[in-house]
Amino acid sequence: MGRRRTPDVYRAPFPLYSVKVDPKTGLVITAGGGGASKTGIKNAVHFLDVQLVGEHQYSASLLHSHDTSTRATMNVAVGDGVIAAGQDGTCCVMETRVCKREEGSAAAAAARSEQQGQARRRAGKGESSGGGDQEEESAMKDESARISVTTLAELQSDLNPLDPLQKVVRFSPDLSLLLTGGTDGHVRVWEFPSLKKKFDFKAHDGEVEDLDMSPGNKHLVTVMRGFSCSVWVGNQLALALKWTQTKPEIAETAYRYLACRFGTVEDQKDALRLYTVQIPHKRDRKRPPCYITKWDGRTFLPMLTAPCGAEVISTLAVSDSGTFLGLGTVTGSVAIYITFSLQRTRTQRLYYVKESHGIVVTDLAFLPDSLNGRNLRGDNETAMLSVAVDSRCQVHAVPNPSWLPVWLVLVLCGLMVVGLLLLLQQLFPGFF
Repeated sequence: MGRRRTPDVYRAPFPLYSVKVDPKTGLVITAGGGGASKTGIKNAVHFLDVQLVGEHQYSASLLHSHDTSTRATMNVAVGDGVIAAGQDGTCCVMETRVCKREEGSAAAAAARSEQQGQARRRAGKGESSGGGDQEEESAMKDESARISVTTLAELQSDLNPLDPLQKVVRFSPDLSLLLTGGTDGHVRVWEFPSLKKKFDFKAHDGEVEDLDMSPGNKHLVTVMRGFSCSVWVGNQLALALKWTQTKPEIAETAYRYLACRFGTVEDQKDALRLYTVQIPHKRDRKRPPCYITKWDGRTFLPMLTAPCGAEVISTLAVSDSGTFLGLGTVTGSVAIYITFSLQRTRTQRLYYVKESHGIVVTDLAFLPDSLNGRNLRGDNETAMLSVAVDSRCQVHAVPNPSWLPVWLVLVLCGLMVVGLLLLLQQLFPGFF
């Protein structure tokens, strides 16, 4: 597919770094900010009500804005009514509740008053602090009473003495564990909801770029910002993955790991896949391709490695069903693949929009397979949200393929046969 424009479903007043969909409520949660720098760019977590307004068109309204003071939220994980947000070197665990308007009116009024007070305190001499907040409150249409956010705990998730930063957070599939990784190379695991620390171990010498846990909490996969991708059982190293086994002609130091995700296999209950993304270690004028490797998620043997274009990949997502795989790039492009056909060439991608965002895509999230997610997806085969540093949130919908009814196909075949017989009778009168 060529270049086309994807309309923005929402635009935040700050850079966006994370997007997630709450499968229980269907709310879309976006987060980001300008950090501690005094640029006037705020830091917040936004709760969006996204609706399907046409066959393939979406709209969004801001229901609630949760101010995070001077800390930008860089990564988010969503549990059952709980959000875990990476803010500098801490993991802020927040409880969210969807209230009826009358239940939440007093709390919302107090929250707005508190946020306005914080904004006034942060505003410097000669700076205006009221305009942006008034516009935001107007955009919310006084619907903030529907969402309440309460901080449950702040966990120290990174102890880098120079610049602590949590780079990734995940809930285990059964929501019994909360996992974080950061620039100090440690993986920290807390039991949930007690938040009692279970493990704290040095996983890599460098930064932990990504991690994911398999169903049943049997295996944890971690990616270092470098050449290492490891499989752990508890806090014990089980094995190190070598994606170049499928591409022996490529030097191990030519590419580094970027991301990892487990995915189920549709119609195969006991099957499990792991997907990793490898990007060039160094920039090159020749623009070598990036690669996706598909692994058996139980034996961790590589099944195949496929190129996914020369644009450098920045983020990876896998749908709940394991059927679709989403990629975002540093140049703002967005692509969706079918996982079972990764061996196809890049021109056969299911969906691709070149430079859909103006700058690096920071996060992707497929609409979940929950009832709310299916309703929001409508008649589309799949739909995926993307956010970027350009402050934009977009929905990328893939329509279901159009098939002719069986009866119409049979009628057309019958007409073709009759037409062929008539043609043969005219050309060869004695043929019949």
